[in-house]
Amino acid sequence: MTTASAATSRHHSPALTSAIGQFREDAARGYLAVASIGLPTKATVDAQLADIELWAAGRRDPVDYDAIHENTRAHYAKLVGVDAARVATGSQTSVMASVFAAAVPDGAEVLCVDGDFSSIMFPFLQRKGIRVRALPLDELAASVTDDTWLVVFSLAQSATGRIADAAAVVAAARQHDAFTVCDLTQAAGVYPADAAMFDATLCHAYKWLCSPRGVAFMTVSERFQKVLTPIQAGWYAGDDVWGSCYGPSMALAASARQFDVSPAWPAWVGAEPALQLFSGLDMNEVWAFTSGLGDALCDALDIPQQHQPIVTWADADQKDMARLVSAGITVSGRAGRLRASLHLWNDQSDVEAVAKALR
Repeated sequence: MTTASAATSRHHSPALTSAIGQFREDAARGYLAVASIGLPTKATVDAQLADIELWAAGRRDPVDYDAIHENTRAHYAKLVGVDAARVATGSQTSVMASVFAAAVPDGAEVLCVDGDFSSIMFPFLQRKGIRVRALPLDELAASVTDDTWLVVFSLAQSATGRIADAAAVVAAARQHDAFTVCDLTQAAGVYPADAAMFDATLCHAYKWLCSPRGVAFMTVSERFQKVLTPIQAGWYAGDDVWGSCYGPSMALAASARQFDVSPAWPAWVGAEPALQLFSGLDMNEVWAFTSGLGDALCDALDIPQQHQPIVTWADADQKDMARLVSAGITVSGRAGRLRASLHLWNDQSDVEAVAKALR
């Protein structure tokens, strides 16, 4: 038995075994596209259907969603290792990244990764009067200088799944008194991410956290919060949400809640059980399971192991993509490569199905 096969067949903890059972078997088989969009848990589907019925019956009040919203914030805080007071909520990472872009002083330098996801790059590229440098991932830490004000990067690269050397980037930034912003969208829910390492993080929950689209999070340190302006502030940014519906007077929340935007309520209904599930898992175990499946897939395809749950290989003509789609297997293509991504619902049968389709 190969190392990868051993990793995928080992005994799971009761929590992980229970989590694996939270996904519908008919949807899970052959679905290797969590890096594009995750699958909902059974509890998420049930919660959203119940919410629709309450809404249709005229039995929903907007205030009903307050506890759901705050519970979900708390679950995310636990997952990424920060206090809930350091977590802001929103709907899209690009909107949150714009808060950081607006704070960059004129003439200052921002470092980012060449080929990183556009939502964390474009807000900075739209700023006039600042300098944005895009570098290869491996050169990011070594490129921080005294001129650098901010380093922004994804912990796991969307196109390739590569994990950044976050410790090296943070150490270099601290040495030069620069801030760090890290996007956890392709990491939270599968990799043991520690948001407290960074001055700020971003995360959309519709991928590895298996939540409806429209649920996003930002963490911000007290130090970094002092240089930011809540430019998208609305009523949910108020210290008293329901007392902040009308201007011009408003007392903003003192915590990271001052960066909240009003939530898309039904999406948060679905996110609450999903975030509760993931916040109760050992992310080291989740990573070992999913990256083990990734290496098993590499072995089956006779390509070098990539040690991650996102497995990519060259497929510029999309011939492999066509073969897999014809076999009923869902994958994605990014940057001239085929991207297969495996999560809790996948197993060795998915690996074998991909290998059989491509043979």
